[in-house]
Amino acid sequence: MVKRPDTKKQRMKRHVRVRGKISGTPERPRLNVFRSNANIYAQIIDDVNGVTLVSASTLDKEFEGPCGNAEAAKKVGMLVAERAKAKGIETVVFDRGGYIYHGRVAALAEGAREGGLAF
Repeated sequence: MVKRPDTKKQRMKRHVRVRGKISGTPERPRLNVFRSNANIYAQIIDDVNGVTLVSASTLDKEFEGPCGNAEAAKKVGMLVAERAKAKGIETVVFDRGGYIYHGRVAALAEGAREGGLAF
């Protein structure tokens, strides 16, 4: 019998490893990404105080159109950058959440950069 690897467990292992190296501060918070098959979510987090400063996802009321593709991820990136600018956040640390920097995750990062966030 062929045993499939537990991909969620592998991702969480990578995520813990990445989180050991980066952390969000009040001056430079962490931009966290979570993607499911249908949607993508982004949060800007201050890890020192343990609070989410800004969030955006394809489930927001302002979001229109298809949700599970790279174009949608780019829109979410621009939306989170816009909300961060409104709160006075200019620079962030990018946390890919254990996913490879490709496809929707890369599109979200590109959208956030186009929206004005520096990382």
